[in-house]
Amino acid sequence: MTAAGERAGPVGAAATGEGTTVGAARWRWLGLLLFLLAAAPVVHRYLVAYPQDQWQVDLQVYREAGVSLLTGRPVYAYETEVPQLLPFTYPTFSAVLALPLAFVPFGVLGWLWTALQLALLWLVVGIAFAPLLRRAGHRAGLAQGVVCAVAVWFSPVGEGIRFGQVNALLIALCLLDVARGRVGRVRWPRGALVGVAVAIKLTPGVFLVHFAITRQWRELRNAVAAAAAVTLGTFLLAPEASFAYWTDALLSSDRLGPNAGSSNQSLRGAVLRLYLSPAATQALWLALVLVAAVLGYGVARLVHRAGSRVGEVAVCGLLAVLLSPVSWLHHVHWGVVALGALAGDGRVRARLRVAVVGAVLLVSPWPWWGANLVAQPEVPRVLARLVQNGDLLWVVAALWALHRFVRPVATDERTVTTSPLS
Repeated sequence: MTAAGERAGPVGAAATGEGTTVGAARWRWLGLLLFLLAAAPVVHRYLVAYPQDQWQVDLQVYREAGVSLLTGRPVYAYETEVPQLLPFTYPTFSAVLALPLAFVPFGVLGWLWTALQLALLWLVVGIAFAPLLRRAGHRAGLAQGVVCAVAVWFSPVGEGIRFGQVNALLIALCLLDVARGRVGRVRWPRGALVGVAVAIKLTPGVFLVHFAITRQWRELRNAVAAAAAVTLGTFLLAPEASFAYWTDALLSSDRLGPNAGSSNQSLRGAVLRLYLSPAATQALWLALVLVAAVLGYGVARLVHRAGSRVGEVAVCGLLAVLLSPVSWLHHVHWGVVALGALAGDGRVRARLRVAVVGAVLLVSPWPWWGANLVAQPEVPRVLARLVQNGDLLWVVAALWALHRFVRPVATDERTVTTSPLS
């Protein structure tokens, strides 16, 4: 080869690389368009066609908490207007974060919050399904859009959009922290974002136990330090509200609404729907929680040893659904991460089939169907209760599948996501 030819080689390679980059960007935009088109009916249903008195009711709770801090009104005593009458139930740090919401008209805020949830879903899918998306090469952006287009139709994801919930943010924080540890060139002490998530809502505290069991001492230290720093800082900013939360509001589960309803898909919710005596209910629930914690943290430890950071997040998130006294339907949003961990890179057909079946099942609103079946005398009560606990059973099945399929060969989940936010 001549010297001129040798010089031409790198130029040609650079041109090819540039063309690939441009092509990848075009596929990513096409994927985003596909995602938005798939999301449009869901958004229309809950932001355009939904009754005004049920519009973004949880987002209204967050916003009113910010208003309460600004106006000096008791954060945990105030309830939203009739007919919802919903109190604020999160740690006071969440109310501090909600301060900017108080300055945005509520009608505009609902749309902005929904856009944020969709953006976070794109980010979560980009991380959780990264090994599978990489197999699409420069069409990874389109593949990401396809997965997002399916995921936005999952019942828990739709429920989050319906109420204006915060789960997408919590999942993104925990997934970014455990599975990534950075965004682009921006890094943080691993575990710190989990600590922030705990300060926003207590349920991500399951990660702290997992860090201890798996001897991830640095992550545990950083998470506890971040949660403590944020919480103590909130005490300085809002001492009265913070005191009210930690001494009163936190201890009152009645503030969360009717715990025995179909919406509560925790173990406690399922036990409450058996309508046993209070003593029997408490004993059975504690026994189930103990069994679930031992087995669930065992799965988390196994997945950690397998090197699947996405799997770790999935198991801990699903375990939070089981162990929490109250886990609403939208809490099963963690299922998106679980499906990504199960799918892996798509080369193991059994794992991919299980992920596809799990996705199909997660589209269906099982608890609502079950509630209707319970009201029909001709339907066997056992069958109706099983359907009513459908999301809870999905979580249990997903944990089993993660235990069964995520093995030490899963080493490629630590690499960079295809998300444009990375």
